[in-house]
Amino acid sequence: MTNGNGVDVVAIADAPGKSETFEIVRKPGNSSLVRIKAPNGFFLQVKAKGVVTADFAGKSKWKKNDPSVFEISNTGGLLGEFQVTNGHGPERAPQIMREHWNTFIVEDDFKFIAENGLNGVRIPVGWWIASDPTPPYPYVGGSLEALDNAFSWAEKYGIKIVISLHSVPGSQNGWAHSSTRDGTQAWGKTDDTIQQSVDVIDFLTARYAKSPSFYAMELLNEPKAPEATLEMVNKFYKLGYDAVRKHSSTVYVLLNNRLGKVDDRELFPLARGLKGIVIDLHYYSLFNTRYYNLTAQQNIDYLYRNRSREIAYATTSNGPPVFIGEWGAEWLVDGASQEDYKRFVNALLDIYNRATFGWAFWTLKANFNHWSMEWMIKNGYIKLN
Repeated sequence: MTNGNGVDVVAIADAPGKSETFEIVRKPGNSSLVRIKAPNGFFLQVKAKGVVTADFAGKSKWKKNDPSVFEISNTGGLLGEFQVTNGHGPERAPQIMREHWNTFIVEDDFKFIAENGLNGVRIPVGWWIASDPTPPYPYVGGSLEALDNAFSWAEKYGIKIVISLHSVPGSQNGWAHSSTRDGTQAWGKTDDTIQQSVDVIDFLTARYAKSPSFYAMELLNEPKAPEATLEMVNKFYKLGYDAVRKHSSTVYVLLNNRLGKVDDRELFPLARGLKGIVIDLHYYSLFNTRYYNLTAQQNIDYLYRNRSREIAYATTSNGPPVFIGEWGAEWLVDGASQEDYKRFVNALLDIYNRATFGWAFWTLKANFNHWSMEWMIKNGYIKLN
């Protein structure tokens, strides 16, 4: 607002006024369905796409297709990039993300990787990177520049890069790391979400195909069964493979197995007809209920007995190479000593070194010590040749 002298006037309030306060009316017996009552006594209703008015006075039958009925999703546990950028908004999100990109992973980290016996990094990216520097709201520009920097440092220190498409339109698993909006999983249900994902693969491969550090393109991270069907995933993987091969005949193409009750060889039939394919499997002791209530030694024995068998099953002489693309050094053992952790990690390394394409630890840096490879190395838990 501007006064008569041309001076901008800004009004600030510490609490909402009466006209800004709405009442939530929940459906009896189903608290996820609500109607929103405005101060004028009427309810909000959707008039058209993106248009909400406070002028509904009729009685609701609480049907989901009723324009005055809204469904509430609990997103309190989601901490993905969507929540960060959407929560902070267009004024603060660019600054927050820029500070993260400029400080979290820097050139010295690539030097540290090279000096400590590691020869590659797996870098997660979101689908909006292909439209950088002006990605769709609420995402902010800067992720592509961060990836460019990673390639520059990787080339300097002789490090190979696996790009992992961690997030696709609609979300492939409904989890925060796939940048889901509200916990829903909608990727693959339309051809449009699949084609948008293929376009991102095409963009990234074209951009980095000539870099000596570009080692592999992972088409998708952790699609979750049963919502992501094998038919759906195979369709996308074939299209993504073709997109990579348009620009490179040497870059490996990683196919991540679906998460859930699936066969670790379910992608083998697709892989047989393609060149340079690698199957990516993810294993975490922490999330496996079979490890509950086991002692440290029982956990280690279980790894050698069962996890070794799983690796052997997936690593066949006539099958594609296998990559353990994610694993961590945390488990469900109360009061585990430093020596227990060291024996646990050594067992994991012993087993995962049998994977024919190698492995990647999740992650280089983390807020929790045993999730951070940097911390594990610096504190003597992991020593690599």
